Amino acid sequence: MMLPDSFLSRPIAHRAYHDKDQGRPENSPAAIRAAVAAGYGIEIDLQLSADGVPMVFHDYALDRLTEAKGPIALRSAAELGATWLRHGTEGIPTLAEVLGIVAGQVPLLIEIKDQDGAMGPNVGQLEAATAETLKGYDGPLAVMSFNPHSMQAMAQLAPDIARGLTTSSYAAADWPTLSADTCDRLREIPDFDVVGASFISHEASDLGRPRVGALKASGVPILCWTIRSTMAEAEARKIAVNVTFEGYPA
Repeated sequence: MMLPDSFLSRPIAHRAYHDKDQGRPENSPAAIRAAVAAGYGIEIDLQLSADGVPMVFHDYALDRLTEAKGPIALRSAAELGATWLRHGTEGIPTLAEVLGIVAGQVPLLIEIKDQDGAMGPNVGQLEAATAETLKGYDGPLAVMSFNPHSMQAMAQLAPDIARGLTTSSYAAADWPTLSADTCDRLREIPDFDVVGASFISHEASDLGRPRVGALKASGVPILCWTIRSTMAEAEARKIAVNVTFEGYPA
């Protein structure tokens, strides 16, 4: 499944159009509404609740973004919905809630966070719950993950949804839980064809990598993360067809 054209023309708000000073925490309903109002595409992250519900939340632990502590995976969707995000007045939303807000108005790029812990094959529950939640959604949609096994699962569960890989330089300091061999392997994006990916979203500072250039030359759309200024956006767009941004109006 190819990436819908709308993902190539609208800048994509990283974790939605968030601004904590304006009461819009990352991945919050308020940030989702703001992105829709501004006409931006939206990137969100998914983690799994204790009762198997896809939650729109980036971290594995609650500590940074809420007053609660500990892994998100140990709390039910109801508990998480009642856990307010710092700098906002709303709880952690479910994927279903976010779909209801977006309602097909702008492109929605969904990153499924690695549930294996080492980019390995112990995945599937979050992917299955995500695929089930996305059934019947009418709007531009794509899924991606750093873990290629996640996208292999989505190929089976939801073959009609565009799939991509979130990719990186895999500098060892940024990935302390991964082995050097795993970093060396993933760095060269070897699984692009295996998982049936139709795009990548690559680390902006590493866009000059030859493998990225080779994919671009073969017609693959290159998105990138995370852009934080107009100057950085202009530089990234020399290679990437679109940007995932935060902290300024792209």
